Amino acid sequence: MKTLKEQLDILNDGVIDLLPQEDFVRKLEKSIATGVPLRAKLGLDPSRPDIHIGHAVVLNKLRQFQDLGHTVVLIIGDFTAMIGDPTGKSKTRPALTLEETRENGKTYVEQAAKILDMSKTEVVYNSQWLDAMSFRDVVTLSAKYTVAQLLERDDFTKRYRSGEPISVHEFLYPLSQAYDSVAVRSDIELGGTDQKFNLLVGREIMKAYGQEPQCILTMPILEGTDGVEKMSKSLDNYIAVTDSARDMFGKTMSIPDSLITRYYQYACFASDEQVKKMESDLANGSLHPRQAKVEVSGSIVDRYHGAGSGSAALAEFEKVFVRKDVPDEIEERQLEGASHDIVSLLTLTGMAASKSEARRLIQQGGVSIDGNKVTDIAASIDLASPVILRVGKLRFLRVHGR
Repeated sequence: MKTLKEQLDILNDGVIDLLPQEDFVRKLEKSIATGVPLRAKLGLDPSRPDIHIGHAVVLNKLRQFQDLGHTVVLIIGDFTAMIGDPTGKSKTRPALTLEETRENGKTYVEQAAKILDMSKTEVVYNSQWLDAMSFRDVVTLSAKYTVAQLLERDDFTKRYRSGEPISVHEFLYPLSQAYDSVAVRSDIELGGTDQKFNLLVGREIMKAYGQEPQCILTMPILEGTDGVEKMSKSLDNYIAVTDSARDMFGKTMSIPDSLITRYYQYACFASDEQVKKMESDLANGSLHPRQAKVEVSGSIVDRYHGAGSGSAALAEFEKVFVRKDVPDEIEERQLEGASHDIVSLLTLTGMAASKSEARRLIQQGGVSIDGNKVTDIAASIDLASPVILRVGKLRFLRVHGR
């Protein structure tokens, strides 16, 4: 094992909160002295099937614990995802079934493997213990925390004061997540800064069950490609870890300049020194923002698609966006009929989810045929010969009739 200082230097890098610091130091000292690794816990609620590079900020920190010889416990919150984390929500979330969350959970494990060493990862589903609890168990758990304590949470307080309903089951969410820490005997729990309240509840519940309380570590929330909102699939501002190299590169190149160094630090996992160097070079003009984005985009693609993938994605990007060409490899689709109106063409090929979305895309100037922008929603497209259908900046499809 590395020394105490070496471990602290690595584990403190990029962290927002590490609480209580003195308890964490003591736990590390004991781990080094006894050779018994710490148990580092991360819970992921599979409310949607994709992991994006925002999730990867915390997953990478978990990998650092793993590389230092500590035990990583990845909890797939198939049960808690049915409740829905109320963090930051102004109203009750729609419920999912256990079957839906379990199906999503399978993809989470596959995608987490892009970052974690799964041979050294304990993967557990919290339905194992939460679904097995009796009503008496739930009452016992609920009795260990007060409503006043739960209302200290900002989103609950705001909803209560504004008269927005709060369902009782939402109060059970932080308690359920806290009980996960009891079930796996966590030494430290990781999460985004928005999870700080939930992680602290875990400390109190562990004490109430007679266990040594966990320490908590929070990482920053990565903004989405719009540069404003938290990265989220529902806001369509995300970069999925399963995106193609081309899409991953193109999406990263679209971020505003203000996010370059944040993505460098939290999506490329650059060191503090590297980040300061890039900030300095951007400030003094020795590094152009576009070149910095190229470096960041290439680094992200290399991380998820292998060394050299970033360079190939750059060549493809320049071909499409600088020379206004089309990609070398384009999916092909054959449709019945020699022609279709543009709205039907978009929906039949799946390039638009509905006719209303197709019309919106056309009206916004996001649709072209063979490089020519389509502006007429009633336009008829001749498919006697193959055409290149383009939607937005990144989606291409070669279509022909029969």
